[in-house]
Amino acid sequence: MSLGLFEREARPAAPSLTAPAPRPGPGGSRLRALDGLRLVAALMVCVYHYAGRGGDVTRAWHGQAWHLFPHLSRFATYGCLGVQVFFVISGFVICMSSWGRGVGDFFRSRVSRLYPAYWVAIVLVTAACLVLPAVAKPLRPHEILVNLTMLQQPTGVPRVIGVDWTLWNEARFYILFALFVIWKGTTYRRVVVFCCLWTIATALAQVADNPLMNEIVMQDSAPFFIGGLALYLIHRYGSDLLTWGIVVTSWLLGQHYSTVALWHPGSTAEFPHRSPYVILLIVTFAFASVAAVALGWLRWANWNWLTFAGALTYPFYLVHEHLGWFGITILHRKFGLDARLTLVATIAAMLVLAWLLNKFVEKPIGPRMRRAMKAQAERLRPA
Repeated sequence: MSLGLFEREARPAAPSLTAPAPRPGPGGSRLRALDGLRLVAALMVCVYHYAGRGGDVTRAWHGQAWHLFPHLSRFATYGCLGVQVFFVISGFVICMSSWGRGVGDFFRSRVSRLYPAYWVAIVLVTAACLVLPAVAKPLRPHEILVNLTMLQQPTGVPRVIGVDWTLWNEARFYILFALFVIWKGTTYRRVVVFCCLWTIATALAQVADNPLMNEIVMQDSAPFFIGGLALYLIHRYGSDLLTWGIVVTSWLLGQHYSTVALWHPGSTAEFPHRSPYVILLIVTFAFASVAAVALGWLRWANWNWLTFAGALTYPFYLVHEHLGWFGITILHRKFGLDARLTLVATIAAMLVLAWLLNKFVEKPIGPRMRRAMKAQAERLRPA
C-alpha cells in the first residue's frame, strides 16, 4: 500500500465531489510520524492519570498528586486531551487502511488488532485488583465476562479498564464508516458525503436531545474522527477547498465541545483549574500535527524506532492506568521511593509491559486470528 503521496499537482479552483487523481508517491513507505504522534498522545493520557487528576490515583499516592507535583500537575490536567489526538489519527488511519478493502477484511483486521491485547489486559487488571483491592476493587465475575465483549458501555456494566470508553467510541466510528462507506467501496465521494452528513447529524443531535441519537452520532468525538478522514483525503488527493472546509469545520466544532466538557469556570472542585486557551491550543495541535503529516511536512521523521514506538502505543494505553496505580502504590507507599522516581519508574515499567504484550500476544495471536477468520469466511462462502 502506498502511503507516501507528497508531490503537489494542479487542482480545480472550485470544490467538487468528483475525485481528483491520487497524487504519485513512493510505494510501500510508512508514515512513521503518525506512530510518534500515537505515543505522544498515549503519554499525555498516562501523565494525566498519574499526576493530573484525583480519585483513584489519590489512593495510590496516598495524597493529592497536586501536592507532590505542583508544576507538572498544571500541565498534566490537560493530558486527557490526548484522546482527541488519538481520534484524529484514527480517522486518518482508518480511511487509509479501508481503501480497496471489503467489509469482511476491515472487520477481521479490527477484531484481530484490538481484542487479543485487550483480553490479556482485562485478565492482568482483574488479577491486580484481587491482589491489591485497596487501589481498585475487582468487579463481579458476570461483569468481568461482559467486559470481554467490549460492549460494557452500552450495556451499563462497570469497566475493568478505565480508558476503554474510548474503544467504544472507536467501535462506533468503525461501524458507521463500514456501513456508509466501506460497504460499497471506499471512494473520495463517499468519504466526503459521509463527513458532511455526520457533521450535520452532530448538530441535529443537539436539537433533537435524543439519547439514542446522541449515542450513535457521538457529538463530542465525531469532529475529530471526521477531521482525520478529511486529512487523509488531502494526503491522498491533494488540497482543495472542500476537504479543508471539512477539516476547519471539524476543528471549530471540536474545540467547542472539548472546552464545554473540560472547562468549568468558577469551579473550586476541579483538579486543578483548566484554561480554555490551553484547551484550544491542544485541540489545534491535534489537527495541525496530523495535517503536517498529510501535507508531507514530517517526511523527515522516518526513523525505524518510531514504528517500534507506535507498536507499543495500544497495549501501553490499555494497561497504564490501573496497573500504573498499583505500581505507584507499591513503589511509593510500600518501598518509600521518591515520588518523581516513582513516576518515571512506573511509566518505564508500563512501556516494558506493553512491549511484552506486543511481542508475545499481539504479534503471534493477531495474524493467526485474522487468518482463522478469513478461512472460516471462505468456507462459508457460497460455491
